[in-house]
Amino acid sequence: MGLEQLMPIIIIAIIVIALAVLFTFIPVMLWISALAAGVKVGIFTLVGMRLRRVVPARVINPLIKAHKAGLDVSTNQLESHYLAGGNVDRVVNALIAAHRANIELSFERTAAIDLAGRDVLEAVQMSVNPKVIETPFIAGIAMDGIEVKAKARITVRANIDRLVGGAGEDTVIARVGEGVVSTIGSSEAHTKVLENPDSISHNVLGKGLDAGTAFEILSIDIADVDIGKNIGAILQTDQAEADKNIAQAKAEERRAMAVAQEQEMVARVEEMRAKVVEAEADVPRALAEALRSGNMGVMDYMNYKNIDADTDMRDTIGKLTQDNEEHDDNNKQ
Repeated sequence: MGLEQLMPIIIIAIIVIALAVLFTFIPVMLWISALAAGVKVGIFTLVGMRLRRVVPARVINPLIKAHKAGLDVSTNQLESHYLAGGNVDRVVNALIAAHRANIELSFERTAAIDLAGRDVLEAVQMSVNPKVIETPFIAGIAMDGIEVKAKARITVRANIDRLVGGAGEDTVIARVGEGVVSTIGSSEAHTKVLENPDSISHNVLGKGLDAGTAFEILSIDIADVDIGKNIGAILQTDQAEADKNIAQAKAEERRAMAVAQEQEMVARVEEMRAKVVEAEADVPRALAEALRSGNMGVMDYMNYKNIDADTDMRDTIGKLTQDNEEHDDNNKQ
């Protein structure tokens, strides 16, 4: 085949490649869809989005949706929000929902709420359809020491004006829990709480717990009330146990002191016995010295020995008599 015969094929290939590149870089079909929907978007605007690394479908499709809903939203607004890292589709859906519900909501506020990390569409839906938040069981102790557990259901509505910077659900639950605990704690008896659970909701609702939050509390209902432990009795028991342990410790201390004193007295007795033995050891030496010096005669020494023997005999008789009496008493028992 000659060059003249290949020329048409080459031209067709170049055209196909050029069209493929054109349709890849320029979203022609998206441009046609926008024109069909009545949204005026220039082809060069789409090319500029490509150059700014903006996905055209992420901007044009929400723009078509907003135009069909009758919202006045520009391409620059949606594109700037996309470049800021926001969710354009969610913002447009929130604006449409607010428009249908007759809620005044500007694009700037909606974009700020979305960039703040909150689900703006859910917030708009919650403004129309309030949400019920159920707390876990909150335990409080009445004045009579009985623990009362209550579970509350909080009906809240989103406050769009406070979504940016307002506290979330956790803060509302914490505040309601604090109110429930204080209300139960101020009750004289747990029976009053059981008889009138509505008193908890009335007291808590009147404290304005939604201040500074992103919600408006519509109602607080006590869903369930249960009786817990007798905390007062447990505390008294623990106190009594602690007092008993303290008393036992003090008694043990006194016993140890008594044992130490007894051991000290035993040591003193042994010391005195040692002194007596030492003194008795000096008696023979004193007698011998008296005999040598003539201060004591042989008859005096014999009389001393007789008296000593008589004393030993009397001690022996006394011990035998005492043992017999103890033996008779044991037999009688």
